[in-house]
Amino acid sequence: MTGKNHFEVIIIGGSYAGLAAAMSLGRALRSVLIIDSGKPCNRQTPHSHNFLTRDGNTPAEIAAIGKEQVLQYDTVQFYTGLATKGVKTETGFDISTDKGDTFSANKLIFATGITDEQPAIPGFAECWGISVIHCPYCHGYEVKKEKTGILANGDMAFDFGKLISNWTDELTIFTNGASTLKPEQVEKLAQHNIPVVEKVISALEHDNGYVRQLVFEDGSTFPLKALYARVSFTQHCDIPVQLGCELNEQGYLRVDGMQKTTVPHVYACGDNSSMMRSVANAVATGTLTGAISNKDLIEESF
Repeated sequence: MTGKNHFEVIIIGGSYAGLAAAMSLGRALRSVLIIDSGKPCNRQTPHSHNFLTRDGNTPAEIAAIGKEQVLQYDTVQFYTGLATKGVKTETGFDISTDKGDTFSANKLIFATGITDEQPAIPGFAECWGISVIHCPYCHGYEVKKEKTGILANGDMAFDFGKLISNWTDELTIFTNGASTLKPEQVEKLAQHNIPVVEKVISALEHDNGYVRQLVFEDGSTFPLKALYARVSFTQHCDIPVQLGCELNEQGYLRVDGMQKTTVPHVYACGDNSSMMRSVANAVATGTLTGAISNKDLIEESF
């Protein structure tokens, strides 16, 4: 990066949401800097689905096409590095990076995603995003009618069981220990031939990320083709919280219908602020965020 270090908008995160926001702003003639560390949370996923015109492409392919198109707008610049600190100033914000650079902007957009906190089960991390999956709309069609498991407990297991039963009749819930499902939930699941297994899982055996079977502490096994799991997460970037942005009860950045956080002139889009975790939603919220931040700049200067 050379030249000026002040921009009307800095976007932190250069994957789908960040690129979509940058395209809206580039087409609005705004000076924009995208700061991206190159580590999207879906980098292990082999194919992205349920996104019109790019169904089945790899996440990297979609992002590369997006970046190439966005950088056709000459007011948009891309910086490879990690944003490490954000400070509110009298005129906007300063953002520092791991390379020692500092950039300033009137407005900030965080498209930084989340970091999954995976259970300490050998094999789980290697299968995450490949055959251990979180979303049937993104991945369910590819494992339809296959022998499928759900790693969950309590109300989440029951609700997830109802949902995934749409894609397969060979479904089992694994609570990885004592079940907290209510008796009436277990009964309802049994009516739909969905058993509940309470054994503790000791490992996932797999071939290059494709699960073959669960191994339990008692030495028994259970063959599977796919395992759905809802894991806990943290925000991938802590700068929004440094600036005072609030999180909601689920741990997402709190935004209103216009993608505005609780801090004026700070916006968020994509996975960091929505439980609808998909490429399509990231692009949609990013596009909206870019348009709204541009409208706010117009309102402030007109």
